[in-house]
Amino acid sequence: MPKVTLSEIINQARTGQVISFPTDTVPALATLPMYSDLIFAAKKRPPDKPLILIGATADDLWSYVTGNEKEKSIWQQVAQKYWPGQLTLVLPASEKVPAVMNPLDPSTIGIRVPNHELARKLLAQTGPLATTSANLSGENPLITSTAIAEIFNDVFVLDLSEQDYIGSGLPSTVAKWTSQGWQILRQGETRLDV
Repeated sequence: MPKVTLSEIINQARTGQVISFPTDTVPALATLPMYSDLIFAAKKRPPDKPLILIGATADDLWSYVTGNEKEKSIWQQVAQKYWPGQLTLVLPASEKVPAVMNPLDPSTIGIRVPNHELARKLLAQTGPLATTSANLSGENPLITSTAIAEIFNDVFVLDLSEQDYIGSGLPSTVAKWTSQGWQILRQGETRLDV
């Protein structure tokens, strides 16, 4: 697909297309949650690797998770401390989350607010999006808009300079909430101290 402007990519996302844009970690492939199967197909991604939901603000994401008041308070405190940032919280999914985002365990959902101003500006217009790194499954993340456009013919890629696509290059830390508290599933740059 051709590279497109911010307004064009927002319109494509709203109609259920797969888009790509930079984040604070690595560039993302993203779509509305109900169209997550398009990302799995484009990446040739196995169903045991769920997508995460990113939003412009924490408030945009809380309706996608469910828990008691004590749990919600803990989650919100962590979010206030680390978001926007490179921390994905895996929490119990509410009925609002399409099962296709996490085919083998639809009871959980990973959520995050990226520390990337342009990404949050886009997400404020589209609403939360199902995302993953821009690469074919099992391969290294693609880090330039040109490489993404070459590999993914059906993806609308945000037209920015290659320099503007560069994030940290590291995936986010992934922390899952359990009955015993937080379990680190993947250690990234962010260290959770709770």
